[in-house]
Amino acid sequence: MSYVDDVLADVKAKNANEPEFIQAVTEVLESLRVVVESDPIYQEHAILERLVEPERVIMFRVPWVDDNGKVQVNRGYRVQFNSAIGPYKGGIRFNPTVYLGMLKFLGFEQIFKNSLTTLPMGGAKGGSDFDPKGKSNMEVMRFCQSFMTELFRHIGPDTDVPAGDLGVGGREVAYMYGQYKRLANEWTGTLTGKGLSFGGSLARTEATGYGLVYFVNEYLQWRADSFEGKTVVVHGSGNVAIYAIQKAEQLGGKVVACSDTRGWVYDAEGISVDALEAIYAAKRSGHDKGISLAKYIEYRPNAEYHAEDGRGVWGVPCDIALPCARENTLLLEDAVKLVENGCKIVGEGANMPTTLEATAYLQENGVAFFPGKAANAGGVATSGLEMSQNAEHLSWTFEEVDEKLQGIMKSIYHSCAIAAKEYGMEGDYVAGANIAGFKKVADAMIAQGIV
Repeated sequence: MSYVDDVLADVKAKNANEPEFIQAVTEVLESLRVVVESDPIYQEHAILERLVEPERVIMFRVPWVDDNGKVQVNRGYRVQFNSAIGPYKGGIRFNPTVYLGMLKFLGFEQIFKNSLTTLPMGGAKGGSDFDPKGKSNMEVMRFCQSFMTELFRHIGPDTDVPAGDLGVGGREVAYMYGQYKRLANEWTGTLTGKGLSFGGSLARTEATGYGLVYFVNEYLQWRADSFEGKTVVVHGSGNVAIYAIQKAEQLGGKVVACSDTRGWVYDAEGISVDALEAIYAAKRSGHDKGISLAKYIEYRPNAEYHAEDGRGVWGVPCDIALPCARENTLLLEDAVKLVENGCKIVGEGANMPTTLEATAYLQENGVAFFPGKAANAGGVATSGLEMSQNAEHLSWTFEEVDEKLQGIMKSIYHSCAIAAKEYGMEGDYVAGANIAGFKKVADAMIAQGIV
């Protein structure tokens, strides 16, 4: 077998019960074949073997007390995957589906995403199987404080800088940061996604969604095209989806469908961002039991709500599709529908929302496919800008941060395009993203020796 085949076989044997991690590693290593097998230095330094093993995995219990006075126990994690180019950087996810394999997949993806931003950030991910939905603010606070009581000893501004992710928004970051500051007895930029009153960055909330659209827009502009007049569908209705919809509409597109975990809406007049923001705020209020996207028709009576799998949005005719929710929510059957209905671009606003089979089908049928590690890097890029502001004790304007974000996303697009073309895969942005992200990290690992 080849070098890549040997490493893949080993990964599958060692991590047999972690399908998401195997999926992520398979996608990356398959596209790196042409790179690592053309230069023996990568095998000589065992770069792939080292790349697929986290530098450190931290697992701990998180005891907390609910509003009824009952002690609850969840499991917490931090996967510090690779620090070759900078301190560990990656979000914290609170969701019942969280387990070690899920976080390993996310942390592995984060290595390449952070590398593509050109900022000095390594890859990491963390979280817990705690579900903040339906919990009171006091319950969320007690959980976050307990979670940080263990995590604080493993993080720091030059060690590991967590941020938010699924289930972890401004409320949760604030509670965790307050506990970190209390325990460490210092004010540093150790978490990003903080509130504006205590070191947060303007445009951070919008960054992932905006960045996704900036990436797609750069592709369009290099083809003398634009969002103007394009029909767009979005899977999701959370933070990333909301601001992707907002920016797409600002650039002249019409977003006609979006979803949540209970259903999806179709609005022929164009999705109302104001309505989505109101619904999202209600869900995050601490009193969110029963609130869903079904509430959208209260704001827009002419819209249609479908109480079924949110993947129904993939059946709506569109020019551009933006999966902005969870992993593996765009399946092969969905890809077939998109192609049949004339979709020309799929840009991932989430982490690995498209299965390997669906990705291959889209690419084989001429759809421009932009992987999450490139297209949704705007969030972590702006987190990196927040770190810079904290380190310099500065605060940049929204316009300054947004301009830097646009520059980073344009740079990522061209890095992917150039890398793919250099290795004979022009137009394959999956390969381009993996190659461009990998080479920087691999060069740093080789230079630093066997560590």
